[in-house]
Amino acid sequence: MRWKKITIVGVGLLGGSLGLAIKRRRLASEVAGYVRRASSVRECERVGALDYATTDLLAAVSGADLVILCTPLAQMRPLVKQMLPALKRGAFVTDVGSVKGSVVKELESLIAKAGAHFVGSHPMAGSEKTGVSAARADLFECAACVITPTKRTNAAALRRLEQFWKAIGCRLLRLAPDVHDALVARSSHLPQLIAALLAHEVLNPRSPREQAMLCAGGFRDTTRIASGSPEMWRDIALSNRAQLGKALDQFIRELQGVQILVRRGDVAKIHRLLTTAKARRDAWLAGCVSPSLE
Repeated sequence: MRWKKITIVGVGLLGGSLGLAIKRRRLASEVAGYVRRASSVRECERVGALDYATTDLLAAVSGADLVILCTPLAQMRPLVKQMLPALKRGAFVTDVGSVKGSVVKELESLIAKAGAHFVGSHPMAGSEKTGVSAARADLFECAACVITPTKRTNAAALRRLEQFWKAIGCRLLRLAPDVHDALVARSSHLPQLIAALLAHEVLNPRSPREQAMLCAGGFRDTTRIASGSPEMWRDIALSNRAQLGKALDQFIRELQGVQILVRRGDVAKIHRLLTTAKARRDAWLAGCVSPSLE
């Protein structure tokens, strides 16, 4: 499967990695990108993620068979509204957003009115690093990619998008948008907030000077994702706040249970918790095939 023109709207880590993967696998005759700053055009050229980048959204989208939205969630609807005059009839549009319910609701009908087709996507790949300079051509290889069709989804568009993500190297999973949001609230969005809170509190400047000196490998690994884009994660937390709120409620209850065990000095139950957690994580890790889990 080869596309004539693919346009990536927002060329950071994910958009740049997509461009590199598309070019490496020769999936398109032309790969264009929209960026907000002139300096980003030069950076895209240096990395080689695209055939060309531009700050002109309509020029980037014009004639594209496939448009992939790789911006923070809050930017997607305004950018789609701006690009509609240039959107080719029959074109396919997807995204890489970590929340699907609100994105699908906002974009599906808007894009349909322009005669194009929207199908939500979420490749479970990423890094705490940001910017196109951190892009990797192998970022999506063996990563799970969730496709979130609705009752209105065009069957041909769904097949083409699934073929695209398979060609990039992803493993596919179909979920309803609300089911997706409930699951990633626990597996992705909750860990992000936990990591951020740990970094925020433990590294508080009001802590003793020695505190940061005693933060070693375990703290570094646990808080790695706290170095991710604040703008992106702010949008995710707010867009999925209902499901994230439920995940936080459940986690707080579990944490309070652990607090009681520690206060009681309950050796047996603390050991059982740690043993079970280790076994579950080890089994999950043994079954992972993705080098780039989000």
